[in-house]
Amino acid sequence: MALWDGPACYFHFSFIFLIYTYRDWRIIYSAGCRNGVVYMRVLVVEDFKTLRESIAQALREQTYAVDEASDGRLALWHLQSGYVDVVILDLMMPGVDGFQVLKAMQRMKNRPAVLVLTARDTVDDRVIGLDAGADDYLTKPFALGEMLARVRALTRRRYNVASSRLRIGSLEMDLNARRVFREKREIELSAREYAILEYLAMRQGEIVSRSEIWEHVHGDDSPPESNVVDVFVGLLRKKIDYESEEHLIHTRRGQGYMLGPGD
Repeated sequence: MALWDGPACYFHFSFIFLIYTYRDWRIIYSAGCRNGVVYMRVLVVEDFKTLRESIAQALREQTYAVDEASDGRLALWHLQSGYVDVVILDLMMPGVDGFQVLKAMQRMKNRPAVLVLTARDTVDDRVIGLDAGADDYLTKPFALGEMLARVRALTRRRYNVASSRLRIGSLEMDLNARRVFREKREIELSAREYAILEYLAMRQGEIVSRSEIWEHVHGDDSPPESNVVDVFVGLLRKKIDYESEEHLIHTRRGQGYMLGPGD
């Protein structure tokens, strides 16, 4: 399936619902999302509404948290307002264009990875885009599968993960198939448990705060108001560390959680 930059395309969209449980715990549901769980935040910046919404829907079906911006001004607002892992950026937009967004992003302390989408497909155009700060370049029309693969690759690169297979001690993760093994035994995880584990794995050895887990895994910028993150990490720990001499999920009191061997 290819996405074409033109009004002749026809796409289906889903609705998003908010369900409240666990003392105002918010879970975002959309058609195609696995159990309502989203992870890793992507900002889609495209002025052609049909294309933008189609890209966003494809990402949500892969359980990414997605923000949308129709122009560069809104893109910069999103970038300044919250944490973003990957930006999918159209270059040719009215007003503040993609090149101006790239220039502004160069001053960011924790700059997201950028995948440029554009109909300009000459070698010179690609060189200009990459030199301006893009990490990858995809010309229109493009296949959805290729775009999603490039987003996965950019996410791995952002967290210095060289392969789609990730190993932490005796724990092994297949990031493409979303399968988890501990000491060669496959571990069945819920979508939410997997999302938390993947984010911790991407930042293995680092202390990850509860608010960071909340924002990346649940697509919500507001701080958690209950112990729901602790509950799901506890469930995950029972599955990951069960019957294993070496514990991999560690609690840092008052700070958050860390994934890695040792205390």
